Amino acid sequence: MGSALLSQWVEGPERITVVDPAGSDVPEEVTLVTDREQIADKRFDCIVAAVKPQLIDDILADYIEHLAPGGYVLSIAAGYSGARLSRLMGDAPVIRTMPNLPAAIGRGVSGICPGPHASSIHVTHAEAFMRRAGATITVGSEDKLDKVTAVAGSGPGYVFEIARAYAEAAMAQGFDEDEARDMVLGTIGGAIAMASEPSAPSLEELRNSVTSKGGTTAAGLGALNADGGLSKRLHDTLQAAYDRAVELR
Repeated sequence: MGSALLSQWVEGPERITVVDPAGSDVPEEVTLVTDREQIADKRFDCIVAAVKPQLIDDILADYIEHLAPGGYVLSIAAGYSGARLSRLMGDAPVIRTMPNLPAAIGRGVSGICPGPHASSIHVTHAEAFMRRAGATITVGSEDKLDKVTAVAGSGPGYVFEIARAYAEAAMAQGFDEDEARDMVLGTIGGAIAMASEPSAPSLEELRNSVTSKGGTTAAGLGALNADGGLSKRLHDTLQAAYDRAVELR
């Protein structure tokens, strides 16, 4: 996820340095170092915690000295609270964010949660920073951020699974894999683009606009969700993801 965000962050005015012992490929605008010793005398206005949560305790504390006065820590690590990270970093201001995979193409949705000691200036920067990767929603608690994780953070997985099952059903109707994929992704993409128009009616109104009484769409919708099974399955999906996020705190 860090690499996905980095590809969008470089569009801004910040000078970005990445510390990566593995020496991963980074955009040419980014300074890459493989050892923290190479930035020993440097201070940064924002330190991004983009390591696995289980590694934070061992790695991030060493970066306290690299945070400039007035700077803050931006964490994309799930399951590691802002309060805990702030304590680890010497009571530094912390903001947590939870992006999702389409951030890699600038179409992500990121939840933002101001943590301990975060100022309005820090929040403003974090929102602008994350908006380069797509839409943002700022929430007032980490519990709400866990719910953003359930809806948006994990959401691409649900969409890909729905699209996979939809394409599989199309193939069962006699289309080959490429034909099914093109039709399904084109239909989903077009419908989402239409619903995303500023003047678009509600999702319910859009559904009704394509559903003639006694027609093919009505028949299909009757099989899809007439008993509320789809609605319940999606409710259960979000609840399960949220419950797991709570367990990981």
